[in-house]
Amino acid sequence: MAGPCLVQEVMDMEVKPQPSQPHWYERHIQPCLAELLGTALFIFIGCLAVLEDSGGTGRLQPALAHGLALGVTITVLGNISGGHFNPAVSLAVWLLGGLHMTMLIPYWLSQLCGGMIGAGLAKAVTPSQRFGNASGGAFDGIAADEQVPAVLVAEVALSSFLLLVVCMGAVNGSTRSPLAPLCIGLAVTAASLAGGGVSGACMNPARAFGPALVANYWDYHWVYWVGPMVAALLVGALVRLLLGDQATRLLLK
Repeated sequence: MAGPCLVQEVMDMEVKPQPSQPHWYERHIQPCLAELLGTALFIFIGCLAVLEDSGGTGRLQPALAHGLALGVTITVLGNISGGHFNPAVSLAVWLLGGLHMTMLIPYWLSQLCGGMIGAGLAKAVTPSQRFGNASGGAFDGIAADEQVPAVLVAEVALSSFLLLVVCMGAVNGSTRSPLAPLCIGLAVTAASLAGGGVSGACMNPARAFGPALVANYWDYHWVYWVGPMVAALLVGALVRLLLGDQATRLLLK
């Protein structure tokens, strides 16, 4: 009696269609295009908010613009690429195993190109005098060498806050939430409101690079790379070693 049943089960397995692998375009090209587009839109909105902040709103207008733009772009493009739009986020996600190593450099290049496009669009629609007065939306809050340590510490701390929200809200399996895009946007807004007066609350090397290139403003530019990237390493290690679920955590399983 077991023989015919076993034969039938084997036949059923043979005729059952196997799930097809995603097309190479969807695996490699489309995510990079989504990162390029999302980063360009996010940085265009963010730079424009800084350049057009003529109403005396201080940090409120740029903080809201950055947070809302990031939350919306993650919502609409996140299913394609993960919605990183930030080299530090890509580094942290790769450390957690959420991004294949072969895609890390293409993501970074896409994000930096998106930053240039977004900053270029902001320059194209802004009067030249206003653009020059605001340094093209580039980060220019460091006036002397004495400020560098405070700004660097602020960038590491603010970026760590943002990256912790990203890693725990969108990558770690046991804490992943469908509200992650909203939470990430709110984290950017909160960090910008709290730390905008200290460091500018960049938290994103692509956000620093695009406007700096378009405006040719490079003063203390390295700070806005080192801070977020160090934060990515710290948060990646924290989640991998202590806070992650069993699939993510390397120790104490």
